[in-house]
Amino acid sequence: MSYTSDNSYVRKQFIEVPLPVECGVFRKICHKLIGIILLPGCLFAAYILKTPGTGIHIKLIFQALGLFFLRRISLRTCCSLMFYAMDSTRYFEFHEVLNSASKVPFRRYLDISSPRLIPFMLLARNKSVLLDMINPDNRDLTEAQDLSVSLGLAVRCSFQNNTIEAAEYPADKFDLITCVSVLEHIPEDKEAVIKMWSLLCPGGRLILTLPCRASALEQYISRDEYGVLPPAFEGYTFWQRFYDEVRLRDIIFSVTGLPVKRIIYGERKCGLFYRNATKKRLLGPLYPFWRESYMMAREYRYFKTLAELPGEGVVMLEFVKP
Repeated sequence: MSYTSDNSYVRKQFIEVPLPVECGVFRKICHKLIGIILLPGCLFAAYILKTPGTGIHIKLIFQALGLFFLRRISLRTCCSLMFYAMDSTRYFEFHEVLNSASKVPFRRYLDISSPRLIPFMLLARNKSVLLDMINPDNRDLTEAQDLSVSLGLAVRCSFQNNTIEAAEYPADKFDLITCVSVLEHIPEDKEAVIKMWSLLCPGGRLILTLPCRASALEQYISRDEYGVLPPAFEGYTFWQRFYDEVRLRDIIFSVTGLPVKRIIYGERKCGLFYRNATKKRLLGPLYPFWRESYMMAREYRYFKTLAELPGEGVVMLEFVKP
């Protein structure tokens, strides 16, 4: 089976974003105080259960506190780094991407709209690396620029407010390209992969993470969270796609060849991820953020193939350009 140009055989899911729960300042403060008390216990339990990424989260907390006491970041940024930098499958993505990228030498590095802490962590570990970050969301890019200054990394960073398809870089420029949970949000995903592959120098590495399922799925959402794409169906905006083996082959492997590494992580029971994402949208600032790491320990695990997935998952793919 192959994909048609309009993806006509792919099942589509339409998500109605609920209005968030309203709450006062006092309730928000109490909620955060409860989180501060409970977060260490949840992280410790997740660490004992060997949940990927919990060690990274613990280090982030100490780093954020250090930066705050040195007056290099605000209290708001400190809380963001401590409590909200990692959630859900981000634990898996941070762990696997940093683990893979740290094992190979590279100097010119391009990151495409990934969670900003991933490229900054790699930059901090490699003192000779020069980083280019590209992001079509100007607000997100500005926050990344500000954080690079606070971390003392700005001198080695370059920022471009653009899409990867329109990026103006010469071919064969980068030794490493990372794109973490981004490709699934790009409507013309194959064109984006072709562009990434062209920017990678021979011997360079491309690391991708993508949502996946045993069978493909496209999601459309009633509220555009990024403001980048126009509505596609009766007010619903394209949100993301889940890749199955056919789409991986037709869209990615047809350009890059087979990956040198593939790691799959997903929910143990179908519907767990969707239920949790809905709860986050509904509760907003009242969502119990402190339970994320422990939730991953209880509700997610590694899988060998996409066919084994009962529901949603994430796959990390690493490629080497000949």
